[in-house]
Amino acid sequence: MDNRSLATVARTLMASVFIVLGLYRLLSAWGGVPTPPATLGFSAGELVLGLLIASGWKLRWTALIAALLMLVDALLSHPFWSLAGAERSAQLLHFMKNIGLIGGLLLLAAHAGHPPRR
Repeated sequence: MDNRSLATVARTLMASVFIVLGLYRLLSAWGGVPTPPATLGFSAGELVLGLLIASGWKLRWTALIAALLMLVDALLSHPFWSLAGAERSAQLLHFMKNIGLIGGLLLLAAHAGHPPRR
């Protein structure tokens, strides 16, 4: 697989997190699951960001915005530091997944617009 194809696959995989989770929450709300308006807005933004990243549109900016979104989500949604036992371990895992995704998004932003090396 050449570098351009590999970069496209990597970008699509990173975008899939935003697309799937945003769409899942929106469809759940549409199906009757009580969902706060802030969560609906967050989920819609997440879905749009994922689609923009997958398409490669304004990649540097969309990847940076997505990284910021992931940082906010990690800090607000996964407060492992305030928990104990198995719950702490589970939230630490989710927190670190977000941190890893932030790293990938920052790499994506750093290389956006630059032709892949051969």
